[in-house]
Amino acid sequence: MQEKSTSFSIKHWSDDDKPREKLVNKGRAVLSDAELVAILIGSGSRSESAVELSKRILASAENNLNELGRLSISQLMAFKGIGEAKAVTIAAALEMGRRRRGEEALQVTRIGSSKDAFEVLQPIIGELEHEEFWVMYLNNSNKILQKSQLSKGGITGTLVDVRILMKQSLELGAVGLILAHNHPSGTLKPSSADKQITKKIKRASESLDIKVLDHLIVTQKDYFSFADNQLL
Repeated sequence: MQEKSTSFSIKHWSDDDKPREKLVNKGRAVLSDAELVAILIGSGSRSESAVELSKRILASAENNLNELGRLSISQLMAFKGIGEAKAVTIAAALEMGRRRRGEEALQVTRIGSSKDAFEVLQPIIGELEHEEFWVMYLNNSNKILQKSQLSKGGITGTLVDVRILMKQSLELGAVGLILAHNHPSGTLKPSSADKQITKKIKRASESLDIKVLDHLIVTQKDYFSFADNQLL
């Protein structure tokens, strides 16, 4: 007797298990990351469903959406069942999520904690593959006057020009500074160069009655605060 072939198509699943129907009937929050990606790609391959394929793609990115967002189109297309159109759809959706977070961060106008500063800075430098050094200039109410990139490519005394930073502070009338740079490696441990440039900027700022409130090391998912760890 011939066995009935197994179908991997989502259309054969019950409505409770179909990602699109599940989203409509139960809401977005109940779907797993894999189910959301499955909705984007629409279909899997002859050997696995869209959800199973999505689980495999996510597993390659450590089941982390930020890591998934860093995969290139060619890296996504390396998965069987993912062509250029599906790869572009995934990349576009994750970029929209990144931009949405950036727009939410724009609503933070007053810095009350290191977490507030992280929420503003992470969308700017958290996912870069090179180092950048940024400064947030604050008034006496800790409201953001301006955010500026001071250097790109590394944190050394020669790349971070303290004179430009002080000139900008005076022009803006800033009384507080929050320094920040990213670590593409993901490590949150400050280097000796990080500590040295912080001390150098702090000394220069004090002479102008400007306070360095914090220095953040920013990664994709987390941050290190000099102030929270009593390093200022």
